[in-house]
Amino acid sequence: QLVESGGGLVQVGDSLRLSCAASGRAFSTYTLGWFRQAPGLEREEVAGITWSASTDYADPVKGRFTISRDNSKNTVYLQMNSLKPEDTAVYYCAAARRPIPIFPRGAVDYWGQGTQVTVSS
Repeated sequence: QLVESGGGLVQVGDSLRLSCAASGRAFSTYTLGWFRQAPGLEREEVAGITWSASTDYADPVKGRFTISRDNSKNTVYLQMNSLKPEDTAVYYCAAARRPIPIFPRGAVDYWGQGTQVTVSS
C-alpha cells in the first residue's frame, strides 16, 4: 500500500513537499515514481528514482522538482519548488520493478490514492 501526503493549495512560486509512505511490503528494491494527472489529460510520470537512487525527470519539471527516497522509512519524497499553475494536478506515487527511473503507466505494480496539488496565480 502506498499513501501520499503533503498536497495542498499554494501560490505561484511557492514550494511543496509530497511524501509517499509504503506499507505492507518492503519497497527498497522497487523503482518509485511520481505521476500526475490534470483534468482532461493523461497521467504522466514527472520523476522517478531507482533502488540505487538513480533519478530522472520529465522536462517540464527539471530543475524545479527533486525526488528522493529513504529506504529505512519506506518513503519517497517529491520536493517541488517554483511551482506554476500548470503543475496543478493530482499527484500519484507509484512503484514498479523496473531498472530505470522513468517507466510507463502499464509497468506500475502499485499505485497510491493520489494527493491534490493546486497552484493559484
